[in-house]
Amino acid sequence: MTDTETSELDASELDALTRQLDRDHVFHSWSAQAGLNPFVVAGGLGARVWDYDGRSYLDFSSQLVNVNIGHQHPAVVDAITAQAQTLTTVAPATANLTRGQAAKRIVDLAPAGFNKVFFTNGGADANENAIRMARLHTGRDTILSTYRSYHGNTGAAIVATGDWRRIPNEFARGHVHFFGPFAYRSEFWSTTPEQESERALHHLERVIQSEGAGSIAAILLETIPGTAGVLMPPPGYLEGVRALCDRYGIMLIFDEVMCGFGRTGQWFAFQGYDVVPDLITFAKGVNSGYIPTGGVIISDAIASDFDTTVFPGGLTYSGHPLAMASIIAALDAMESEGIVTNAERIGTDVLAPGLAALAAKHPIIGEVRGVGVFWALDLVADPETRAPVGATVMGRIKAELLARNLLPFLADNRVHVVPPCVVTDAEVAEALAIYDEVFGLDLLG
Repeated sequence: MTDTETSELDASELDALTRQLDRDHVFHSWSAQAGLNPFVVAGGLGARVWDYDGRSYLDFSSQLVNVNIGHQHPAVVDAITAQAQTLTTVAPATANLTRGQAAKRIVDLAPAGFNKVFFTNGGADANENAIRMARLHTGRDTILSTYRSYHGNTGAAIVATGDWRRIPNEFARGHVHFFGPFAYRSEFWSTTPEQESERALHHLERVIQSEGAGSIAAILLETIPGTAGVLMPPPGYLEGVRALCDRYGIMLIFDEVMCGFGRTGQWFAFQGYDVVPDLITFAKGVNSGYIPTGGVIISDAIASDFDTTVFPGGLTYSGHPLAMASIIAALDAMESEGIVTNAERIGTDVLAPGLAALAAKHPIIGEVRGVGVFWALDLVADPETRAPVGATVMGRIKAELLARNLLPFLADNRVHVVPPCVVTDAEVAEALAIYDEVFGLDLLG
Protein backbone atom coordinates (compact mmCIF):
# COMPACT_ATOMS: atom_id res chain seq x y z
CA MET A 1 0.00 0.00 0.00
CA THR A 2 1.41 3.39 -1.02
CA ASP A 3 1.66 6.44 1.24
CA THR A 4 -1.13 8.04 -0.78
CA GLU A 5 -3.40 5.06 -0.30
CA THR A 6 -2.58 4.94 3.42
CA SER A 7 -3.40 8.64 3.82
CA GLU A 8 -6.88 7.99 2.46
CA LEU A 9 -7.75 5.48 5.22
CA ASP A 10 -9.86 6.55 8.17
CA ALA A 11 -8.64 6.10 11.75
CA SER A 12 -10.21 2.69 12.41
CA GLU A 13 -8.88 1.41 9.09
CA LEU A 14 -5.36 2.57 10.06
CA ASP A 15 -5.60 0.67 13.34
CA ALA A 16 -6.73 -2.45 11.47
CA LEU A 17 -3.98 -2.06 8.85
CA THR A 18 -1.35 -1.65 11.57
CA ARG A 19 -2.45 -4.85 13.29
CA GLN A 20 -2.61 -6.76 10.01
CA LEU A 21 0.87 -5.69 8.88
CA ASP A 22 2.21 -6.55 12.32
CA ARG A 23 0.66 -10.02 12.30
CA ASP A 24 1.80 -10.72 8.76
CA HIS A 25 5.37 -9.46 8.88
CA VAL A 26 6.67 -8.60 12.37
CA PHE A 27 8.30 -11.32 14.48
CA HIS A 28 7.87 -10.41 18.16
CA SER A 29 10.26 -11.09 21.02
CA TRP A 30 9.42 -13.47 23.86
CA SER A 31 6.15 -14.51 22.16
CA ALA A 32 4.36 -17.36 20.47
CA GLN A 33 3.48 -15.57 17.26
CA ALA A 34 0.12 -17.09 16.32
CA GLY A 35 -1.81 -15.84 19.35
CA LEU A 36 -0.69 -12.22 19.25
CA ASN A 37 -3.19 -9.37 19.15
CA PRO A 38 -0.85 -6.38 19.25
CA PHE A 39 -1.78 -3.13 20.93
CA VAL A 40 -1.57 -0.21 18.49
CA VAL A 41 0.29 2.94 19.50
CA ALA A 42 0.07 5.73 16.95
CA GLY A 43 1.30 8.65 19.04
CA GLY A 44 2.04 9.90 22.52
CA LEU A 45 2.73 12.91 24.69
CA GLY A 46 3.94 13.01 28.27
CA ALA A 47 2.40 10.11 30.17
CA ARG A 48 -0.21 9.25 27.52
CA VAL A 49 -0.34 7.30 24.25
CA TRP A 50 -3.16 6.82 21.75
CA ASP A 51 -4.17 4.75 18.76
CA TYR A 52 -5.17 6.07 15.33
CA ASP A 53 -8.82 6.09 16.34
CA GLY A 54 -7.96 8.62 19.06
CA ARG A 55 -8.46 6.40 22.09
CA SER A 56 -6.03 7.63 24.74
CA TYR A 57 -4.31 5.52 27.38
CA LEU A 58 -2.44 6.52 30.52
CA ASP A 59 0.97 4.88 30.07
CA PHE A 60 1.90 3.33 33.41
CA SER A 61 4.37 1.01 31.72
CA SER A 62 6.65 3.71 30.31
CA GLN A 63 6.67 1.22 27.39
CA LEU A 64 9.47 -1.01 28.74
CA VAL A 65 10.17 1.13 31.81
CA ASN A 66 12.31 3.42 29.68
CA VAL A 67 10.33 6.53 28.71
CA ASN A 68 11.45 8.36 31.84
CA ILE A 69 11.13 11.86 30.37
CA GLY A 70 7.73 11.05 28.87
CA HIS A 71 6.64 10.70 25.25
CA GLN A 72 7.66 13.30 22.66
CA HIS A 73 9.48 15.72 24.90
CA PRO A 74 9.98 18.68 22.55
CA ALA A 75 13.57 19.43 23.60
CA VAL A 76 14.67 15.87 22.80
CA VAL A 77 12.76 15.75 19.51
CA ASP A 78 14.26 19.10 18.49
CA ALA A 79 17.79 17.94 19.39
CA ILE A 80 17.44 14.79 17.28
CA THR A 81 16.09 16.85 14.38
CA ALA A 82 18.91 19.40 14.61
CA GLN A 83 21.56 16.68 14.75
CA ALA A 84 20.02 14.91 11.74
CA GLN A 85 20.34 18.11 9.77
CA THR A 86 24.02 18.42 10.74
CA LEU A 87 25.44 14.88 10.77
CA THR A 88 23.32 11.76 10.86
CA THR A 89 26.07 9.20 11.46
CA VAL A 90 29.80 8.93 11.99
CA ALA A 91 32.24 6.09 12.66
CA PRO A 92 32.97 5.44 16.34
CA ALA A 93 36.73 5.84 15.82
CA THR A 94 36.29 9.52 14.97
CA ALA A 95 36.02 12.38 17.45
CA ASN A 96 32.60 13.97 17.51
CA LEU A 97 31.59 16.94 19.66
CA THR A 98 28.09 15.62 20.37
CA ARG A 99 29.46 12.28 21.55
CA GLY A 100 32.01 13.96 23.80
CA GLN A 101 29.38 16.25 25.29
CA ALA A 102 27.05 13.31 25.99
CA ALA A 103 29.83 11.40 27.73
CA LYS A 104 30.71 14.47 29.81
CA ARG A 105 27.06 14.89 30.86
CA ILE A 106 26.99 11.27 32.05
CA VAL A 107 30.27 11.20 33.99
CA ASP A 108 29.33 14.49 35.66
CA LEU A 109 26.43 12.60 37.26
CA ALA A 110 28.58 9.60 38.27
CA PRO A 111 30.68 9.32 41.45
CA ALA A 112 34.22 10.64 41.61
CA GLY A 113 36.69 8.35 39.88
CA PHE A 114 34.53 7.67 36.82
CA ASN A 115 35.70 9.63 33.77
CA LYS A 116 35.11 7.41 30.73
CA VAL A 117 32.03 6.06 28.95
CA PHE A 118 31.92 3.23 26.42
CA PHE A 119 28.75 3.66 24.36
CA THR A 120 26.71 0.70 23.17
CA ASN A 121 23.44 0.11 21.30
CA GLY A 122 21.45 -0.77 24.43
CA GLY A 123 21.49 -2.37 27.85
CA ALA A 124 22.29 -5.95 26.86
CA ASP A 125 25.52 -5.09 25.07
CA ALA A 126 26.38 -2.67 27.87
CA ASN A 127 26.35 -5.65 30.21
CA GLU A 128 28.30 -7.73 27.68
CA ASN A 129 31.07 -5.16 27.60
CA ALA A 130 31.11 -4.60 31.34
CA ILE A 131 31.60 -8.35 31.76
CA ARG A 132 34.39 -8.24 29.18
CA MET A 133 36.11 -5.36 31.02
CA ALA A 134 35.87 -7.09 34.39
CA ARG A 135 37.35 -10.31 33.01
CA LEU A 136 40.21 -8.49 31.33
CA HIS A 137 40.91 -6.35 34.41
CA THR A 138 41.00 -9.27 36.85
CA GLY A 139 42.29 -12.04 34.60
CA ARG A 140 39.46 -14.18 35.97
CA ASP A 141 36.50 -15.76 34.23
CA THR A 142 33.44 -16.40 36.39
CA ILE A 143 30.54 -13.94 36.65
CA LEU A 144 28.12 -14.23 39.58
CA SER A 145 24.56 -12.94 39.24
CA THR A 146 21.23 -13.61 40.90
CA TYR A 147 18.45 -15.94 39.87
CA ARG A 148 15.93 -13.11 40.10
CA SER A 149 17.44 -10.89 37.42
CA TYR A 150 17.32 -9.80 33.80
CA HIS A 151 20.43 -8.44 32.06
CA GLY A 152 19.53 -8.62 28.35
CA ASN A 153 19.22 -11.02 25.44
CA THR A 154 22.74 -11.31 24.04
CA GLY A 155 25.33 -14.04 24.61
CA ALA A 156 26.72 -13.38 28.09
CA ALA A 157 23.90 -11.04 29.20
CA ILE A 158 21.19 -13.67 28.78
CA VAL A 159 23.24 -16.30 30.61
CA ALA A 160 23.86 -13.82 33.42
CA THR A 161 20.07 -13.44 33.57
CA GLY A 162 18.57 -15.66 36.23
CA ASP A 163 15.01 -16.19 35.03
CA TRP A 164 13.68 -18.83 32.62
CA ARG A 165 14.81 -16.93 29.53
CA ARG A 166 18.42 -17.98 30.03
CA ILE A 167 17.63 -21.70 29.82
CA PRO A 168 17.18 -22.05 26.02
CA ASN A 169 20.08 -19.61 25.48
CA GLU A 170 22.91 -20.94 27.64
CA PHE A 171 25.76 -20.73 25.16
CA ALA A 172 28.15 -18.49 27.10
CA ARG A 173 30.70 -19.76 29.60
CA GLY A 174 31.66 -18.88 33.14
CA HIS A 175 28.36 -17.93 34.78
CA VAL A 176 27.12 -18.93 38.25
CA HIS A 177 23.88 -17.83 39.93
CA PHE A 178 22.96 -17.23 43.54
CA PHE A 179 19.88 -16.10 45.46
CA GLY A 180 19.62 -12.42 46.24
CA PRO A 181 17.49 -11.07 49.09
CA PHE A 182 13.71 -11.00 48.76
CA ALA A 183 12.16 -10.89 52.22
CA TYR A 184 8.55 -11.37 51.05
CA ARG A 185 9.44 -14.71 49.44
CA SER A 186 12.60 -15.44 51.37
CA GLU A 187 14.91 -18.30 50.43
CA PHE A 188 16.50 -17.95 53.87
CA TRP A 189 13.55 -18.31 56.31
CA SER A 190 14.15 -14.78 57.53
CA THR A 191 11.63 -12.86 59.60
CA THR A 192 13.08 -9.34 59.32
CA PRO A 193 14.77 -7.31 56.55
CA GLU A 194 17.99 -7.23 58.59
CA GLN A 195 17.96 -11.00 58.92
CA GLU A 196 17.29 -11.38 55.20
CA SER A 197 20.29 -9.19 54.42
CA GLU A 198 22.60 -11.05 56.80
CA ARG A 199 21.60 -14.49 55.55
CA ALA A 200 21.70 -13.51 51.87
CA LEU A 201 25.23 -12.17 52.35
CA HIS A 202 26.27 -15.37 54.12
CA HIS A 203 24.86 -17.38 51.20
CA LEU A 204 26.72 -15.21 48.68
CA GLU A 205 30.02 -15.57 50.52
CA ARG A 206 29.61 -19.34 50.62
CA VAL A 207 28.99 -19.34 46.85
CA ILE A 208 32.14 -17.24 46.34
CA GLN A 209 34.17 -19.62 48.48
CA SER A 210 32.67 -22.73 46.88
CA GLU A 211 33.29 -21.49 43.33
CA GLY A 212 36.79 -20.38 44.23
CA ALA A 213 37.21 -16.68 44.90
CA GLY A 214 40.28 -16.55 42.69
CA SER A 215 38.17 -17.53 39.69
CA ILE A 216 35.50 -14.84 40.03
CA ALA A 217 35.83 -11.71 37.90
CA ALA A 218 32.66 -9.85 38.89
CA ILE A 219 29.36 -9.83 40.67
CA LEU A 220 26.73 -8.39 38.35
CA LEU A 221 23.65 -6.98 40.09
CA GLU A 222 20.69 -4.89 39.11
CA THR A 223 20.92 -2.29 41.87
CA ILE A 224 17.16 -2.74 42.27
CA PRO A 225 16.01 -5.77 40.26
CA GLY A 226 13.28 -4.52 37.95
CA THR A 227 11.62 -7.14 35.77
CA ALA A 228 12.08 -9.61 38.63
CA GLY A 229 9.76 -7.54 40.79
CA VAL A 230 11.27 -4.22 41.97
CA LEU A 231 13.12 -6.01 44.75
CA MET A 232 14.31 -3.37 47.18
CA PRO A 233 17.68 -4.24 48.75
CA PRO A 234 17.31 -4.74 52.51
CA PRO A 235 19.47 -2.68 54.90
CA GLY A 236 23.17 -3.30 54.47
CA TYR A 237 22.93 -5.73 51.58
CA LEU A 238 24.54 -3.72 48.79
CA GLU A 239 27.17 -2.43 51.19
CA GLY A 240 27.82 -6.03 52.23
CA VAL A 241 28.24 -7.13 48.62
CA ARG A 242 30.75 -4.31 48.11
CA ALA A 243 32.68 -5.51 51.18
CA LEU A 244 32.75 -9.09 49.85
CA CYS A 245 34.01 -7.86 46.48
CA ASP A 246 36.77 -5.91 48.19
CA ARG A 247 37.69 -8.89 50.39
CA TYR A 248 38.05 -11.27 47.46
CA GLY A 249 39.31 -8.93 44.72
CA ILE A 250 36.07 -9.13 42.72
CA MET A 251 34.69 -6.34 40.54
CA LEU A 252 31.17 -5.06 41.29
CA ILE A 253 28.99 -4.21 38.29
CA PHE A 254 25.73 -2.40 38.88
CA ASP A 255 23.18 -2.84 36.10
CA GLU A 256 21.29 0.47 36.13
CA VAL A 257 19.67 -0.09 32.74
CA MET A 258 16.12 0.01 34.14
CA CYS A 259 16.57 1.71 37.50
CA GLY A 260 18.95 4.51 36.42
CA PHE A 261 18.46 8.11 35.31
CA GLY A 262 15.59 9.24 37.48
CA ARG A 263 13.50 6.11 37.83
CA THR A 264 14.12 5.86 41.60
CA GLY A 265 14.10 9.59 42.24
CA GLN A 266 17.90 9.66 42.04
CA TRP A 267 20.15 9.94 38.99
CA PHE A 268 21.41 6.43 39.81
CA ALA A 269 19.64 3.97 42.08
CA PHE A 270 22.85 3.14 43.97
CA GLN A 271 23.01 6.75 45.13
CA GLY A 272 20.29 5.78 47.61
CA TYR A 273 22.81 3.49 49.32
CA ASP A 274 26.31 3.86 50.76
CA VAL A 275 28.06 1.98 47.96
CA VAL A 276 29.97 2.66 44.73
CA PRO A 277 30.53 -0.06 42.08
CA ASP A 278 33.47 -0.54 39.71
CA LEU A 279 31.39 -0.46 36.52
CA ILE A 280 27.93 1.02 35.85
CA THR A 281 25.80 -0.10 32.90
CA PHE A 282 22.98 2.06 31.57
CA ALA A 283 20.50 2.49 28.70
CA LYS A 284 16.73 3.14 28.74
CA GLY A 285 16.31 6.26 30.90
CA VAL A 286 19.47 8.03 29.74
CA ASN A 287 17.51 9.29 26.72
CA SER A 288 14.12 7.66 27.39
CA GLY A 289 14.62 5.26 24.48
CA TYR A 290 14.11 7.93 21.83
CA ILE A 291 17.11 6.51 19.93
CA PRO A 292 18.66 3.10 20.82
CA THR A 293 21.70 3.61 23.03
CA GLY A 294 23.39 2.42 26.21
CA GLY A 295 26.81 2.20 27.70
CA VAL A 296 29.27 1.43 30.46
CA ILE A 297 30.56 4.07 32.86
CA ILE A 298 34.07 2.90 33.67
CA SER A 299 36.03 3.51 36.85
CA ASP A 300 39.43 5.05 36.32
CA ALA A 301 41.19 1.94 37.64
CA ILE A 302 39.65 -0.21 34.92
CA ALA A 303 39.77 2.39 32.14
CA SER A 304 43.51 2.84 32.66
CA ASP A 305 44.09 -0.85 31.78
CA PHE A 306 43.45 0.10 28.17
CA ASP A 307 45.67 3.16 27.96
CA THR A 308 48.36 1.11 26.21
CA THR A 309 46.48 -2.18 25.69
CA VAL A 310 43.84 -2.55 22.99
CA PHE A 311 40.30 -2.99 24.25
CA PRO A 312 38.96 -5.95 22.24
CA GLY A 313 35.42 -4.70 21.75
CA GLY A 314 33.51 -2.32 19.51
CA LEU A 315 30.20 -1.56 17.81
CA THR A 316 29.45 0.13 14.50
CA TYR A 317 26.92 2.46 16.11
CA SER A 318 28.79 3.15 19.36
CA GLY A 319 28.09 6.78 20.22
CA HIS A 320 25.76 7.35 17.27
CA PRO A 321 25.28 11.13 16.83
CA LEU A 322 21.47 11.02 16.91
CA ALA A 323 21.54 9.03 20.13
CA MET A 324 24.15 11.33 21.64
CA ALA A 325 22.09 14.41 20.84
CA SER A 326 19.08 12.80 22.50
CA ILE A 327 21.12 12.05 25.64
CA ILE A 328 22.31 15.65 25.95
CA ALA A 329 18.81 17.05 25.50
CA ALA A 330 17.18 14.51 27.81
CA LEU A 331 19.63 14.99 30.67
CA ASP A 332 19.57 18.76 30.33
CA ALA A 333 15.77 18.82 30.36
CA MET A 334 15.61 16.45 33.33
CA GLU A 335 17.96 18.77 35.23
CA SER A 336 16.37 22.09 34.29
CA GLU A 337 12.77 20.91 34.71
CA GLY A 338 13.32 19.08 38.02
CA ILE A 339 12.15 15.78 36.55
CA VAL A 340 14.24 13.58 38.86
CA THR A 341 13.01 15.55 41.84
CA ASN A 342 9.45 15.08 40.61
CA ALA A 343 9.97 11.31 40.46
CA GLU A 344 11.21 11.30 44.06
CA ARG A 345 8.30 13.44 45.27
CA ILE A 346 5.68 11.42 43.39
CA GLY A 347 7.05 8.25 44.94
CA THR A 348 7.18 9.55 48.49
CA ASP A 349 4.07 11.72 48.61
CA VAL A 350 1.66 10.14 46.13
CA LEU A 351 2.46 6.59 45.02
CA ALA A 352 3.68 5.22 48.35
CA PRO A 353 0.55 6.18 50.33
CA GLY A 354 -1.78 5.54 47.41
CA LEU A 355 -0.53 2.01 46.74
CA ALA A 356 -0.43 1.22 50.47
CA ALA A 357 -4.11 2.21 50.68
CA LEU A 358 -4.90 -0.13 47.79
CA ALA A 359 -3.09 -2.99 49.52
CA ALA A 360 -4.99 -2.37 52.76
CA LYS A 361 -8.28 -2.51 50.85
CA HIS A 362 -7.66 -5.41 48.44
CA PRO A 363 -6.37 -8.76 49.81
CA ILE A 364 -5.15 -9.76 46.34
CA ILE A 365 -2.27 -7.29 46.82
CA GLY A 366 0.18 -9.21 48.98
CA GLU A 367 2.96 -6.64 49.05
CA VAL A 368 3.76 -3.19 47.69
CA ARG A 369 7.44 -2.51 46.90
CA GLY A 370 9.20 0.43 45.36
CA VAL A 371 10.64 3.90 45.30
CA GLY A 372 10.30 6.94 43.04
CA VAL A 373 8.26 5.89 40.00
CA PHE A 374 9.45 2.28 40.29
CA TRP A 375 6.89 0.09 42.08
CA ALA A 376 5.44 -3.41 41.98
CA LEU A 377 2.25 -4.92 43.37
CA ASP A 378 2.85 -8.59 44.28
CA LEU A 379 -0.53 -10.28 43.70
CA VAL A 380 -1.53 -13.36 45.69
CA ALA A 381 -4.32 -15.90 45.61
CA ASP A 382 -4.04 -16.30 49.39
CA PRO A 383 -2.59 -13.59 51.66
CA GLU A 384 -1.62 -16.18 54.28
CA THR A 385 0.31 -18.59 52.05
CA ARG A 386 1.37 -15.80 49.65
CA ALA A 387 0.65 -18.14 46.75
CA PRO A 388 0.99 -16.09 43.55
CA VAL A 389 -2.02 -15.59 41.31
CA GLY A 390 -1.91 -17.47 38.01
CA ALA A 391 -1.68 -16.43 34.39
CA THR A 392 -5.45 -16.46 33.89
CA VAL A 393 -5.95 -13.89 36.63
CA MET A 394 -3.14 -11.73 35.26
CA GLY A 395 -4.65 -11.90 31.80
CA ARG A 396 -7.95 -10.68 33.11
CA ILE A 397 -6.29 -7.86 35.06
CA LYS A 398 -4.50 -6.71 31.93
CA ALA A 399 -7.71 -6.75 29.90
CA GLU A 400 -9.64 -4.84 32.58
CA LEU A 401 -6.92 -2.19 32.91
CA LEU A 402 -6.77 -1.68 29.15
CA ALA A 403 -10.56 -1.46 29.01
CA ARG A 404 -10.28 1.47 31.43
CA ASN A 405 -7.62 3.18 29.29
CA LEU A 406 -4.60 2.35 31.43
CA LEU A 407 -1.58 0.75 29.74
CA PRO A 408 0.02 -1.59 32.31
CA PHE A 409 3.32 -3.39 32.74
CA LEU A 410 2.72 -6.94 33.97
CA ALA A 411 5.32 -9.60 34.83
CA ASP A 412 4.54 -13.01 36.32
CA ASN A 413 2.11 -12.33 39.20
CA ARG A 414 2.86 -8.63 39.45
CA VAL A 415 1.54 -5.31 38.26
CA HIS A 416 4.48 -2.93 37.95
CA VAL A 417 3.53 0.70 38.54
CA VAL A 418 6.14 2.48 36.45
CA PRO A 419 4.90 5.74 34.91
CA PRO A 420 7.23 8.30 33.34
CA CYS A 421 9.17 10.51 35.76
CA VAL A 422 7.09 13.47 34.49
CA VAL A 423 3.81 11.96 35.72
CA THR A 424 1.57 14.39 37.59
CA ASP A 425 -0.36 14.01 40.84
CA ALA A 426 -3.61 14.07 38.87
CA GLU A 427 -2.44 11.30 36.53
CA VAL A 428 -1.39 9.14 39.49
CA ALA A 429 -4.80 9.72 41.09
CA GLU A 430 -6.45 8.66 37.83
CA ALA A 431 -4.38 5.47 37.72
CA LEU A 432 -4.98 4.66 41.39
CA ALA A 433 -8.73 4.93 40.82
CA ILE A 434 -8.47 2.50 37.90
CA TYR A 435 -6.39 0.02 39.91
CA ASP A 436 -8.89 0.30 42.75
CA GLU A 437 -11.80 -0.48 40.46
CA VAL A 438 -10.07 -3.47 38.83
CA PHE A 439 -8.81 -5.00 42.07
CA GLY A 440 -12.33 -4.65 43.43
CA LEU A 441 -13.60 -7.13 40.82
CA ASP A 442 -14.04 -10.82 41.62
CA LEU A 443 -10.72 -11.69 39.97
CA LEU A 444 -10.20 -15.02 41.73
CA GLY A 445 -13.73 -16.31 41.26
